[in-house]
This record gives sequence, structure tokens and C-alpha cells, in this order.
Amino acid sequence: MFPNMTVWLRLLLAALAACAICFVLTPYVKRFAERVGAMDVPKDTRRVHDHPIPRMGGLAIFMGFVLSMLLFSEMTSQVMGMLIGAVIIAAMGAVDDIVNLNAWVKLAAQLLAAWVAIRCGIVFDAVSNPIVFSDTTTIYIGYLAVPLTVLWIVGCTNAVNLIDGLDGLAVGVSAISSFTMLVVACFVAEPNTAVILAALTGACIGFMPYNLNPAKIFMGDVGSQFLGFVLATASVIGMFKFHAIITFLVPVLALAVPLADTTAAFFRRIFHGQSPFHADKKHLHHQLLAMGLNQKQAVAVLYSLSAVLGLLAVLLANTNVFVRIICLVLAFTISILVWVLIFRHNKNIHLEHHAGQEPAPAEEIKKDA
Repeated sequence: MFPNMTVWLRLLLAALAACAICFVLTPYVKRFAERVGAMDVPKDTRRVHDHPIPRMGGLAIFMGFVLSMLLFSEMTSQVMGMLIGAVIIAAMGAVDDIVNLNAWVKLAAQLLAAWVAIRCGIVFDAVSNPIVFSDTTTIYIGYLAVPLTVLWIVGCTNAVNLIDGLDGLAVGVSAISSFTMLVVACFVAEPNTAVILAALTGACIGFMPYNLNPAKIFMGDVGSQFLGFVLATASVIGMFKFHAIITFLVPVLALAVPLADTTAAFFRRIFHGQSPFHADKKHLHHQLLAMGLNQKQAVAVLYSLSAVLGLLAVLLANTNVFVRIICLVLAFTISILVWVLIFRHNKNIHLEHHAGQEPAPAEEIKKDA
């Protein structure tokens, strides 16, 4: 843990500053979005809102985070790389919220941002061995370091974007994930990483009053992709390099909900002969709505799941082997239970359909992702 109160004060101020800046700027961003036409218009049945709602609210999150970082973070080359990459992601997301960019254009921007981050030293070349009984504590990945880092950054960037389907879902899950990694960063005495995560947590909290159901503004791609990018790069800066603990699983568990949902979506679409970018309504939040939950209930369930997995990630940083094993078993059990529940629900709907019965209508959502 940190040895003095100075760092704790920096963390508190970074979180408060980001929260306050985001909260104050969001109404101005809302008016700006309306002026430039960054509106989510309910033009199809996938939207739950019955009137146009501004998107691009992520600009307030971005500005709150960046200003807080400039005030309280140490500007190392890695932090600069993260900030430059975040600017690329935010700029691309803002344009996308106005004109709807092609998926390949967005991927190119994500790869460029990842390349900038890697050139500035945000890359992991080794992880701790997740097999707790092995004599080998560290696994070096050699030539796979760069491609795996790119995959991690781009994967996390898209993962948060894809779960942004219900009011308050993506920003809340991101806040829980960043707070989880903030606690672990405190445990391993990584103050600069902790400041990054404190600022990100604060910015998310500052935006939540405007984004919770019923949302007054959506974060848009500028917000969801920015959050995913910063979470990914912060985890590489502060989590992966400590080989003495199971650091590979800490960020994975912290981001388990969006990562699992995105992985399932990718393979589901490929299996059905579709493009990985093809929009569907089979994400985890869709499944919860199809089970009869309303938006607030579905978001509460996913918040709870993220919090439980985040707690397991914090406990996993414990050096006690027995505690680690319990955490791994619990995380695996929770994952299996969630997917079994979803599989059984889908199977019941399938049987009802073939029996000539109409399944209960699922609540539509606002985004195509």
C-alpha cells in the first residue's frame, strides 16, 4: 500500500476533479451535440426512447479525465502515449456519432491508437502463470507481445462499445472495472496507475446522473470506445507487469462482463456466417430483457455481476494460494451459471417457436451494437 497521505490526496483530488468537470460540462456537451446533429433518433423498433436524444456525451467524460490527468498525473512516456491514443479514439468516436463511420474505418483508428500506445511503451511481454501450483511463476511471450497487446487494446475498446445498449450500463460497468483496478493498483503500490484509474472512475460517476434511465444524453461511441481504450491501456501500464501476483486474471476479471459478451458475439456471428461487425440482439443485456426484466433491472443485474467479479479480482491479488484458488473457482462457477441460464432461456424460446407459440416480446434497446 502507499506509504504516505500525499498519494491518497492525489487520488481523491483526481477523482473529484474528473467527476466535477464531467458533471458541469455534460449539459454544454448536450447542447453541442444537438447543434451538430449528433442525435439518436428512434427511427426503428430497436429504440426504447420515443424522442430524439443527444449522443456524444462521452466528450464530457473525455474532457474530465484528460484535465484531471494533466493536473494530477505524472506525465511519463506511457501516460503520454495513452493520452494521445485516447485523443485519436475520442476524435474518431465524435465523428462517428455525427456521420456513422464505416466499421473498417473505426477499426483502423483503433489500430492507430493502439500503435501509438505501444510505441510509447504500453506493451506487456510477460504475465504471471495462472496455474498457481506451477514452479514457473512468469510466462514470457516474446514475439507475441505486440500482437497480443494490440488484440487486448482493440478488444477492450470494442467490448465496452458493444455493451453500451441500455441506459447507464456501459458507464456503470466501466466505473466498477476502473475502481476494481484502482484498488489493486493501491495494493501493489503503483501510484501513477492509481491516479489514472481514479480520474477515470470519477469521470464515469460524474456522467452517470445524466445517463441513468431515463437517459438525458447517451455517451455515444466517443464515450464507450474511449472508456474501453483507457481501461485497456491502464491495465497494461499497471497490472500486467507485476508478475508476482496473478495479474493476467485481474484485468480480465475486472472487465469480464464486456469481454465475455464481446467474445460470445464474435464467435456467434462467425458461426452463423455473419460479419463480426453485424448487429444483433443476442447480447447479454438482450437476454436479460428477453427474460422479462426491464431496463433498470437488467442494468442492476449486470452491475452486480461486475461488482462480484471485481471483488474476486481484488481478492485474487492476495498472495495466499488458497484464496486465489477459491477466487478462480468462484469466478468459473459464476460464468458457467450465467451462460447455462441464458442457454436454457434460448432453448425454451426455440421450443416455443417450433411448437407454434410466440415467445414473449423482448424489450427493444436503443443501439444497434
